[in-house]
Amino acid sequence: MKADAMKLMSAMLCAAFIVTPFATHAQSMPAMDHSSMPDMAPGSIKGMDHSSMPEMSSGSMQGMDHSAMPGMKPGSASAPAAASTTSAGSGGALPAGSAPPPPVPADYYADHIYDKSQMERARAAMMNEQGGQQFYQVMLNLNEIQLYRGQAGYRWDGQAWFGGDINRLTLKSEGGGGFREGFDNAEVQALYSRAIDPYFNLQGGVRQDLASRLYQTYGAFGFEGLAPYWFEVSGTMFVSTRGNVLGRLEGYYDQNITQRLILQPRVELNFAAQNNYEDETGAGLTNAELGLRLRYEITREIAPYIGVSYDTKVGQTAAFASQDGKATSNLSFVAGVRLWF
Repeated sequence: MKADAMKLMSAMLCAAFIVTPFATHAQSMPAMDHSSMPDMAPGSIKGMDHSSMPEMSSGSMQGMDHSAMPGMKPGSASAPAAASTTSAGSGGALPAGSAPPPPVPADYYADHIYDKSQMERARAAMMNEQGGQQFYQVMLNLNEIQLYRGQAGYRWDGQAWFGGDINRLTLKSEGGGGFREGFDNAEVQALYSRAIDPYFNLQGGVRQDLASRLYQTYGAFGFEGLAPYWFEVSGTMFVSTRGNVLGRLEGYYDQNITQRLILQPRVELNFAAQNNYEDETGAGLTNAELGLRLRYEITREIAPYIGVSYDTKVGQTAAFASQDGKATSNLSFVAGVRLWF
């Protein structure tokens, strides 16, 4: 223990011997009076006499012409402040410009590496795959047997189209009749269809009657599309080579009860502009067809259905039918299959 105490005392004496000279030297240093230093008089720096600088004399900077700066007129310093205030007040956003946009680049870097004609073919193929293809669809919305007053008949209504998103060739056909009496009506239409917006097409072409007394040919002009709330609608005006003018409005709506069970109400209205005694149609609303069909989609393309359909003739058209001993209205039970591919 005595040896350890002696070692500790020796270490403390050595440390005191080393530190004491430095502390004494620091206390003995006089205060440094910077005013006594050459060229460092109070309030002046003789080595840096700004008044003697040619660029800074009389409060002007000759080497910097502020008049050349945007918004800095000679002798005016308010323009930058105004610009700064405007920028700050508008949240830093610049006003909208009116300059035309830059042209679309017409050169492709790949053309500098690969053959230009091959690259053009590749780009055309890519654009075709991304929206330029041609499509088709065949749809039979009605394809059914009708049972009414102890008799059996048939009814069809469908269309097929081929083309792209904008231009299409459309074929339509509809008709019906009895298995004993033959066709009551039948027609086919060939139309050019042009999209006018994402939901509607304008259509124009010809219609040919296949089962009427006159077998008339018509010019057809109309529209077809998807109305708000998912109503499929179409309207067409027909002008025959004999000067007869007819019109038609159609619409239906698919109400999903489940993912596969769908209820479809449907309406079709036919009009005539004048009485046509040869074809037994009267002016105004000639007939109306109302239907309600419930289908089950085995697949999206194949959907058997059942339902009811009410068809009635109106006005002078009903009078013509009565004179011929025909019924003016029919309530039918229908069964069929809806197809598309």
